[in-house]
Amino acid sequence: MALPLWLTKLLIRTRLAGFTRRARRLTDGGSAYLKYYSDRVLSAPVDELLDGAIVPNGPGYDVLDLNQPTPDAPPARGAISVGRTDATAPGRVPAMLPELRTAIADYYTSHGRTLTSDTELIATHGATGAFAAALDAFVNPGDRVVMFDPCSPLFALGAKSRHAKVRWVPTWTEEGRCRYIAADFERAMRGAKVLVLSDPGNPAGGCLANEDLEHIAWIAGGYGVIVYLDESFGAFRYGDKPRCFATMPGADRLALTAGSVSQEFGQPGVRVGWLAGNKHLVRASQLTANLTAPYVAPVCQQAAARLLADPLPAESLERFRAKREYTIDRLRAMGLEAETPGGGYFAWVPVASTGLDGRTFAERLLKELRVLVGPGVAYGPSGASHVRVSFAAEDGRLRAGLSRMATFLERLKGGPKPSAEPAEEAAPVADEVRKPAFSRA
Repeated sequence: MALPLWLTKLLIRTRLAGFTRRARRLTDGGSAYLKYYSDRVLSAPVDELLDGAIVPNGPGYDVLDLNQPTPDAPPARGAISVGRTDATAPGRVPAMLPELRTAIADYYTSHGRTLTSDTELIATHGATGAFAAALDAFVNPGDRVVMFDPCSPLFALGAKSRHAKVRWVPTWTEEGRCRYIAADFERAMRGAKVLVLSDPGNPAGGCLANEDLEHIAWIAGGYGVIVYLDESFGAFRYGDKPRCFATMPGADRLALTAGSVSQEFGQPGVRVGWLAGNKHLVRASQLTANLTAPYVAPVCQQAAARLLADPLPAESLERFRAKREYTIDRLRAMGLEAETPGGGYFAWVPVASTGLDGRTFAERLLKELRVLVGPGVAYGPSGASHVRVSFAAEDGRLRAGLSRMATFLERLKGGPKPSAEPAEEAAPVADEVRKPAFSRA
């Protein structure tokens, strides 16, 4: 019989909960991690969620499944089955396909990290699904969640939707590096439950140096704060390759790292992400995922496994590096002093010199010249006077969009107004052998 929530929390505070069978079952033996679990996890029907009779995994083909929840795909012309794989019987969806698990494990091995157990990794519905599972697993109303300013709007929205209190740490980008004041960071971490990071950052593209990662891991370990690190943009790093954060002292116990195939491979429609970390933290995240979005479609998992087996080639990264330099040069020529990002494919552009705030700038640019940029207000308190410009667009559209932005700025300065909209530059013609770098023509 489940204990009342108030009694469960009292036992956790007195460290007596670890002696109960439910606690051992819930944490897979890691009762020291109970203090991080949210009320939603502590009050979840654990036995039922872990019971194969209620939440079954897919049997192999050597099992005759007479408990099949869906019929086989009809043999009609053109019909396909997206639920059938080599590892699962018809109609039965496994939590994670073996080929995807292997592909992600190999991906981490290439980055100097070894996943020693299957329980250290789960598949999610994109990086957003990974973040939602982690928030539901560890954040209660009133808990303090630390974030670097600026950051993805999904981070703050997710925390606020769980009624958490967001603590912002101001940052700036210097020569591609994300910088912060150590005293401000340490002050924000006191009494916090979770730290949310992205490296490289979105939208500013700042990368954390090894000494910064070591400092973050040390402070998080000292204060006992879970670190959620989104590495979705990790392939787009234009400087030195950093050490693996999850292997640093302090982070090895409390880090949860997330990734997806959306950013690196340009496949957001596949909707496959993952969450990796200490098995006792991953277990709680799996329980909350089972309650909301338990299965990722096998066909999507298969697609993600194939993508991960063929990582971003060096020539593609060089092409993005050239696009980054081109975009920053064009913006600076317009009088917008954007810092060069160290990673990702965004430029964080201050627009206060135009006399407009970021929202007004973005709205007028869209209305008057049909160019869409991101209003900076969505990315944190410091973003009100910024916009986010992506250079991930196709070459010709990027050049045309920046040309229209230059025209818009000339109009703001009171320059001559053309009688018609500027002609959009044609997209480059595909040659038999594509140039590895972005063409500035």
